[in-house]
Amino acid sequence: MPRLFVAVYPPPDVVETLAALPRGASEGVRWVPPDQYHVTIRFLGDAETEPVIAALDQVVPTLSRSAVVLGPQVSRLGRNVVCVPATGLEVMAGAIAGATAHFGIPPDPRPFRGHVTLARLRRRAACGLAGTAFDATFEAGGVHLVESITRSGGAEHSLVCSWQLSA
Repeated sequence: MPRLFVAVYPPPDVVETLAALPRGASEGVRWVPPDQYHVTIRFLGDAETEPVIAALDQVVPTLSRSAVVLGPQVSRLGRNVVCVPATGLEVMAGAIAGATAHFGIPPDPRPFRGHVTLARLRRRAACGLAGTAFDATFEAGGVHLVESITRSGGAEHSLVCSWQLSA
């Protein structure tokens, strides 16, 4: 069974700006490749693809494009994630969580906290990027179902299906 998540991808200019943040070489810091920068709307884990696509086919056409604000600074999420907070996708996340609630792992009951992961830390590694100012805005024009395959060097993502959002 594939490991799935629903995501919004930033446009190339925002990816370039994120990738331009200083990335020092530090032991225990695994940097996310820029081509994998995304905001996870819903992590499903192991789930059958076709029923998830059918559920998203019902809900995504009811959603509108959203302005996504990244920032105001790079932060930590828990002990192991270095990220840039993302706001503006809360309504979308709620609708998608409701439509996919019975697939994969149950949706997180806490309020949605969008972010773009920049790095993962191992063994209490340090990363001096947290606290760096960052500000970018983009329009989320599409929703994507992605399969994630875990490899020793990090996850490998494969696009399963995409939907465009209405204006």
